[in-house]
Amino acid sequence: MTAARDEERGNHPSRVRIVEVGPRDGLQNEDALVPADAKVAFVEALADAGLPVVEVTSFVSPRAIPQLADADDVFPRVRRRPDVRYPVLVPNMRGMERAEHAGADAVAVFTAASEAFNKRNIGMSIEESLAAFEPVLERAGALGWWRRGYVSTAFGCPYSGAVDTARVVDICEALIDLGCDEISVGDTIGVAEPDGVRHACDALLERLPGERLALHLHDTRGRALDNVRAGLERGISTYDSSAGGTGGCPFAPGAPGNLATESLCAMLDRLGIDHGVDAAKVAAAAAVVRNHIVDGGATAEAGDRGPGDRSTG
Repeated sequence: MTAARDEERGNHPSRVRIVEVGPRDGLQNEDALVPADAKVAFVEALADAGLPVVEVTSFVSPRAIPQLADADDVFPRVRRRPDVRYPVLVPNMRGMERAEHAGADAVAVFTAASEAFNKRNIGMSIEESLAAFEPVLERAGALGWWRRGYVSTAFGCPYSGAVDTARVVDICEALIDLGCDEISVGDTIGVAEPDGVRHACDALLERLPGERLALHLHDTRGRALDNVRAGLERGISTYDSSAGGTGGCPFAPGAPGNLATESLCAMLDRLGIDHGVDAAKVAAAAAVVRNHIVDGGATAEAGDRGPGDRSTG
């Protein structure tokens, strides 16, 4: 590493862990339905690219997320590497039962830091959603599964505006208390600024260990990499990203624009931070589904989706 690169890196972590959310959070926002075979190939190619965590799908209501209606078919067909974790998103015990039947061994649950967003997204208050996740996380813990919690709209809500950072911290702590091994804090609509990320990280780190925190940053306004830098400055070493920058939350206006995994890798390379991912292979993996997304196909408008069992970004 050159002296200049070492100076640029500053106090950043020496290694970053990338959580690939493209097969789930990336595809869920795309109208053109991607065939199951392509999804399976996408997941396997991402794992082969060196990504240590690849979120495969979501066991939600098919009416809520038509794109992921084939979760029961896709997940069992994935050739799983022993060095890669393959979490799935579940909204409730019905989804948990499906995940068990499919052979999953890692699970994610989701809530929001905004009451208005949670009501629009899953038809529950924040407290109601936490109560719904309790048996899911308890069952997953009994099975020895790894457990992740998502807290969306942590930096702003499309319906109610600014979000209280103290509330974000309380919800993250509640998810830890329910058994989550890791919490992903999301900028669902891409409104975060670096100072806001630093402030949120500082507040979170006062009560939670940094190794159990991740940042999920959208690039809606082109600030995702700047916000990653802010997180790195605070020692956060886990970041969510999506191959090809696909997706976002289909229930959040302004959400499209996940941070591209390739762009994250390139920035980490410039900073001399190890990540273990082959960005060229990630780009090739994204090409597996790109033609299906670009060429179109069967579509489902957001207004056709049901009021419950939805997903997050």
